[in-house]
Amino acid sequence: MHSYIKENLLEEVYWSKMEASVILPILKKKLAFLSGGKDRRSGLILTIPLCLEQTNMDELSVTLDYLLSIPSEKCKARGFTVIVDGRKSQWNVVKTVVLMLQNVVPAEVSLVCVVKPDEFWDKKVTHFCFWKEKDRLGFEVILVSANKLTRYIEPCQLTEDFGGSLTYDHMDWLNKRLVFEKFTKESTSLLDELALINNGSDKGNQQEKERSVDLNFLPSVDPETVLQTGHELLSELQQRRFNGSDGGVSWSPMDDELLAQPQVMKLLDSLREQYTRYQEVCRQRSKRTQLEEIQQKVMQVVNWLEGPGSEQLRAQWGIGDSIRASQALQQKHEEIESQHSEWFAVYVELNQQIAALLNAGDEEDLVELKSLQQQLSDVCYRQASQLEFRQNLLQAALEFHGVAQDLSQQLDGLLGMLCVDVAPADGASIQQTLKLLEEKLKSVDVGLQGLREKGQGLLDQISNQASWAYGKDVTIENKENVDHIQGVMEDMQLRKQRCEDMVDVRRLKMLQMVQLFKCEEDAAQAVEWLSELLDALLKTHIRLGDDAQETKVLLEKHRKFVDVAQSTYDYGRQLLQATVVLCQSLRCTSRSSGDTLPRLNRVWKQFTIASEERVHRLEMAIAFHSNAEKILQDCPEEPEAINDEEQFDEIEAVGKSLLDRLTVPVVYPDGTEQYFGSPSDMASTAEHIRDRMKLVSLKRQQLRHPEMMTTES
Repeated sequence: MHSYIKENLLEEVYWSKMEASVILPILKKKLAFLSGGKDRRSGLILTIPLCLEQTNMDELSVTLDYLLSIPSEKCKARGFTVIVDGRKSQWNVVKTVVLMLQNVVPAEVSLVCVVKPDEFWDKKVTHFCFWKEKDRLGFEVILVSANKLTRYIEPCQLTEDFGGSLTYDHMDWLNKRLVFEKFTKESTSLLDELALINNGSDKGNQQEKERSVDLNFLPSVDPETVLQTGHELLSELQQRRFNGSDGGVSWSPMDDELLAQPQVMKLLDSLREQYTRYQEVCRQRSKRTQLEEIQQKVMQVVNWLEGPGSEQLRAQWGIGDSIRASQALQQKHEEIESQHSEWFAVYVELNQQIAALLNAGDEEDLVELKSLQQQLSDVCYRQASQLEFRQNLLQAALEFHGVAQDLSQQLDGLLGMLCVDVAPADGASIQQTLKLLEEKLKSVDVGLQGLREKGQGLLDQISNQASWAYGKDVTIENKENVDHIQGVMEDMQLRKQRCEDMVDVRRLKMLQMVQLFKCEEDAAQAVEWLSELLDALLKTHIRLGDDAQETKVLLEKHRKFVDVAQSTYDYGRQLLQATVVLCQSLRCTSRSSGDTLPRLNRVWKQFTIASEERVHRLEMAIAFHSNAEKILQDCPEEPEAINDEEQFDEIEAVGKSLLDRLTVPVVYPDGTEQYFGSPSDMASTAEHIRDRMKLVSLKRQQLRHPEMMTTES
């Protein structure tokens, strides 16, 4: 937090004629200080900590004059809040200090807070009330305990002495103040000296220029030291401005209160400008001594690059026939580049030196320097282009061989997959395998296309190789490289074509297997559907109708139901026949031949038996209801039919047979039995038949005894 305080003060100062170094012993006593805290009106807080010893009012006045000279006018306009800490002092001293403020800073003080001890001034305070003197003093004075000071000032703006959280280090602030004043004083003096040296150098002749760098004309202080001090000071100011205090509340600078930072920046800019001019003067003398050394080094670089360097490149032409061979050639080329790099580094250094001399050299040196620079640049650029071309060629060859190796591995993997016999468990796994096969084939297509692109690019580079061959015939070397590249691409194309042919065969086989599994699944589904139809027949098709008409309708519905079952059975048979054909084509054994077909036949046989029984019962019910309805209808036109005893006997016999049949289960070929519906359902149907038989019997009795009909009438 103390960095916040010192930076806060530094950022709100303007240059003061009074120097801290002059009154340093007084300032060290900490008779008063600006903690960096602010009141609720953004006015600065001035603290006067009185102690047990007698306070020297003259020293206090000097301290206040210095502290009040620090803030800007805009900051002063907000007014000060003065905290007079009288907890360790006597009342008369406190009173004297408060009255002194009237003469020192009457216009700037807006509030004076006198911190009193807990039990000491109660009687004496009654003899002098500051609030009555407000008009004469020009500011308000309040007596307050330390623990109640937060009523007027936020705790974060109070130091720890008053229960606040603001940390203040007086010696640290004082040291920083001394650094600022020392920098401004030294930088101003140094600017005057550098201006005098530089201006004298600009006006003098050549001999004066040489003499300007003599020791007698050196600055009295080291410019680097002063600049470093200024940069450190500016860095702290800028860091404080943007980052806020360490661990405290972020602080935003107010208008016209950051005069210290622009002043330091202005001094640093002036120092850098004058120091740069001074350095330029010092460099003038050393230029001529550099020229001869540059000429010698230029010839060394040119002679090596045109001699041993060019011979090394002439001996390297191949591109290798594999990744390992290309990497070996790249490693060799890197060794050649490493040797060239040493000479290129010398070239860069020489070029910079020549450029510097050209910018500051005399007219008689310009022609020679430009000639050296041009010769050096031409040789170095030509050699660098050859190195780059060779490196690009080897990199392209390495990429080509890398793509070829990857493609070869993809083809091997695809071929291995094709050589393994397909034995999937279901259609989904076949589809997944087929999808994987297609993806691998597509990946091979992409890889082959990439290989062609890399190969064509490499061929284009090789065709341009003769342009920097220094007269050497490279046809043989190029032909070997071209043949190798074309051979690799043709071989990959042939391998890819063979794999495509095998993929077509495998695809057809796998599609047939998908169809086989689909037929088997559908056949099994047909068995399930037929089983569900049988179950529905036995459990829900149990009614025999209440009359002949309804029974005929039930019989017609049953026949349609049987047609549906017949279609399901035929569909299953066709699917199983298709599986047999597919199995013969695939040369494999169908799983349905020993399982699904017997199940289908067994369920169909059971359905047929149950269906026939259902038909017999419905037909008997139709015969029963039809005859019963004829008798029960009172038809005088046909008395002979109604009085036929044999007809009554036949109805009774059919009814009993139907009742007996309802109690008999359906017996399947395997000996298992199955009833239609539940016992309650059969009982309901039987009861309806018995009721009808009772009506027929009653009718028979009436016909035998006509007097019964007359009586009933």
